[in-house]
Amino acid sequence: MSRLAKKPITIPPKTEASFASGVLTVKGPLGSITRNLRPHVGVVVENGAIALTLVNDNLEGKALIGTYASHIRNMLSGVNKPYEKKLVIEGIGYKADVKGKDLVLAVGFSHPVSKAIPADLKVSVEKNNIAISGIDREKVGQFAAEIRAVKKPEPYLGKGIKYADETIRRKQGKKAA
Repeated sequence: MSRLAKKPITIPPKTEASFASGVLTVKGPLGSITRNLRPHVGVVVENGAIALTLVNDNLEGKALIGTYASHIRNMLSGVNKPYEKKLVIEGIGYKADVKGKDLVLAVGFSHPVSKAIPADLKVSVEKNNIAISGIDREKVGQFAAEIRAVKKPEPYLGKGIKYADETIRRKQGKKAA
């Protein structure tokens, strides 16, 4: 069993958690998040803490209990402080704009690429920087990965969309004779 799951998870102040019929709901100052949990892991919410237990001692339950502990910690911190990912666009003529509920990227293709922004995420663009924030860590990371996948940074000139803290290993290219 996971060492993270053995310890009870404390619920921060101004945050409520409830578990009923396989659905965990966490409400905080920034909003609420719900997650369906499989019946292999038991969840008990009491005395300002969440405790996880194995319902039956099988392999799937042992594999899931640590994962669910991490998901619950992410949910509790997300409703109190939003998660944020920053992307940087590098390249001549490459730019991004937020138009309504879409993020429009001009990244060297013959047409602009439009990505629909999920309802619970906030996206802001300043010059060549894209900032994505929201209370659900998975959705923030997934949307950032989808944007990066539109034009991954290439190793010769470094053009493309990359994470702000990512370093691109550059290749030398051809040498003149």
